[in-house]
Amino acid sequence: MHPSDVKALLESRIEGCEFHIQGEGCNFQVVAVGEVFEGLSPVKRQQLIYGALSEEIASGALHAVSIKTYTPAQWESAPENAGA
Repeated sequence: MHPSDVKALLESRIEGCEFHIQGEGCNFQVVAVGEVFEGLSPVKRQQLIYGALSEEIASGALHAVSIKTYTPAQWESAPENAGA
């Protein structure tokens, strides 16, 4: 899979989120930004992303997924957003 494939999957399954994907093969880093994370615990945020990719993880198309989630307000001061 390519980062663009992972991004397209997530965009089609979770509305109102912006995704930044890095990685290759079956190992990816996902940074997700969206209002959907407002009020959710870190575990619930992770479960939302893992749930959207469950088919690909189960099939082995995705092996390792590292996830960071932010609300738009949190994204303003996030280290991953520093160069944007």
